[in-house]
Amino acid sequence: MFSLQGTTALVVGIANDRSIAWGCARALKAQGARIAVTYLNDKAEPHVRPLAEELGAEIIRPLDVQDADQMTALFGEIAERWGRLDTALHSIAFCPREDLHGRVVDCSAKGFGLAMDVSVHSFLRMIRHAEPLMPDGGTCMTVSFQGASRVVEHYNIMGPVKAALESVVRYAAAELGPKGISVHALSPGPMATRAASGIAEFDELLDAAAQRAPTHHLATIEDVGAYCAFLASRQASNVTGGVHPIDGGYGIVG
Repeated sequence: MFSLQGTTALVVGIANDRSIAWGCARALKAQGARIAVTYLNDKAEPHVRPLAEELGAEIIRPLDVQDADQMTALFGEIAERWGRLDTALHSIAFCPREDLHGRVVDCSAKGFGLAMDVSVHSFLRMIRHAEPLMPDGGTCMTVSFQGASRVVEHYNIMGPVKAALESVVRYAAAELGPKGISVHALSPGPMATRAASGIAEFDELLDAAAQRAPTHHLATIEDVGAYCAFLASRQASNVTGGVHPIDGGYGIVG
């Protein structure tokens, strides 16, 4: 029904083979996209590079989203090698542990600012770099969670942070729609990823989600990847600004 043959895609946020970003990268590649992959730092590289090479990624670069020079260098190489970018996926979030595990009302200004910068504003920075490389349209995606719209126990300050991210998706979609650039948030239900492991009592949340979801199945990184690949296709070009639940219906139950 759709193909990404000949398109180009940047995937930011692979940490290991359980990452949502890894599921998305595999799906984009399977549909024919040429792939660029980033890793956070030297410590992360040994875990990410083999996965990127498995995909035949044409660009593999370090990217700490707080390093403006690294961001500029990454998009400079994309421009030089490909001349354009069709899809950009942002699948990163961070909050200092002491703020993540505390009450929302006790979150420090420094911790809140860091969480917002890495988890939200970095997506805007990526979009700003990608926009000139999408003269004929394109797709920018990020990853959210149900805690953005309702209270999820132990999700704490990341709830308000993800709410800001979802708002950014809507405003960016409105601003970039006339250029044919769509903006989306993928919103899987609870998943056993490395990022989720930092949330207190997350195993209990996983069990409860599986029991309550209408399908009685947690979402997989393959589920998210399939949805991501479709949104990257031209067939989805008139869809934008949405938060897309991929959760076995978990979000519809009370």
